[in-house]
Amino acid sequence: MLPELPPLPGLTRAEGELLDRYLEVLDLLGRINPARGRDTYGGLRAAQALVVAATGLRDALTVMFERGEREVYAGTMARAMRVLDGERRAARLMLPPPSAS
Repeated sequence: MLPELPPLPGLTRAEGELLDRYLEVLDLLGRINPARGRDTYGGLRAAQALVVAATGLRDALTVMFERGEREVYAGTMARAMRVLDGERRAARLMLPPPSAS
């Protein structure tokens, strides 16, 4: 049985969309990372999808701005990202540890 996750903090619909799109971009960048990639085709497909994901991220921020949501509550967003496995997803952007060879 999987451990119970902490509850997701209360977010507006626009904040939830922002987090979803941001994490999607992180996932795609992790797939493109040449220090972790396996083949060029996978990186190419991720780069093509990144264009669409970046547009979604821009649109989510635009909606927030147009609704008058001028502040991003970093603490709340960080808690939500941790619940959504954001730390593991962001780690794929980093260089892997040096190998012993």
